[in-house]
Amino acid sequence: MVKQAIHWLLRLRNNSTNSRLRQQCDVWRAEHHEHELAWQRVQSLQAELSSNLRAVPGAQVAFNTLENSAQGLGRRQALKLLSGALLIGSAAWLSKDAGWQQWTADFATATGERRGFQLPDGTRLELNTASAVDLDYNAQQRLIKLTRGEIIVTCGGIDEGSSFDRPLRVQSRHGVYEDVGARFILRQESDCTRLSVTAGRVVIHSPLAADGMPTQVQAGQSYLVDRHQARLATPLNRDVGAWVDGLIVTRNMRLGDFLNEVGRYRHGYLTCSTDIVDLRLSGVFRLENTDTLLAILPQTLPVQLRYRTRWWVTLERQAWIIFGGLRGQVRLSHQ
Repeated sequence: MVKQAIHWLLRLRNNSTNSRLRQQCDVWRAEHHEHELAWQRVQSLQAELSSNLRAVPGAQVAFNTLENSAQGLGRRQALKLLSGALLIGSAAWLSKDAGWQQWTADFATATGERRGFQLPDGTRLELNTASAVDLDYNAQQRLIKLTRGEIIVTCGGIDEGSSFDRPLRVQSRHGVYEDVGARFILRQESDCTRLSVTAGRVVIHSPLAADGMPTQVQAGQSYLVDRHQARLATPLNRDVGAWVDGLIVTRNMRLGDFLNEVGRYRHGYLTCSTDIVDLRLSGVFRLENTDTLLAILPQTLPVQLRYRTRWWVTLERQAWIIFGGLRGQVRLSHQ
């Protein structure tokens, strides 16, 4: 549907005076709500590309070259060229924003958003940034499917009117976990899922342990689960559940890892130069405004912020200058 929306956009762009073509596009948009969603997303992406990417050094030349090349080609070749560029951008942008999950999942959050939900059986769900879950409750089971991101599950009871107990299970891309009166955190990455139990007990039903039995995970333990095994995880240098209170709590954490964590709560590109990636920091940082959070770092570390655009931020080592043999520190700030 994204491809179709791009096709309509480019056809209208090349035939702006064709009222019949615009009516046909309107009919396509009205056929299904996901058609309209795709159209709005691609329109937004085009505006964002035009206004923001031009601010990146060299992007203006590349953008103009793309435009001029498309105008010099036949209509079919121009569509291929421009739709290829837009489709690549659409894939990255939609993936980052988790937009489709927000429309199709039972519960979902956008980038930077955190929300809690109470299920009918009393189970409490907390969704971290850019997360999505689906529910599959039937006569045999209560199943929560984590399709993206990170959740905290606090076990509830059995809904009234049930003639028998139905287990509460949570499924990630890499395993199935049964709640035994527990509170636990699941964070799904591309290659594995991290399970951290803060209260009660969780049973990992798949993958099975080496002895062919489910793995029992007690409060205070964390496991890394991939499609082949579940193994005990080493403790992290941050509080894995602090995000539910809108916090990042670190203990001697690498700056590079810290920025990766902060980057989950904001749009755009956030990184640091290689010479400061191993700097360490500890503290409590609030997530309400990540720009304010980043502005604190030069007060505790020898770093400076460099904004190319609002969505492109790089941390670099602070500059030093020499005045007649005296070394002075130069702090750069972004207003």
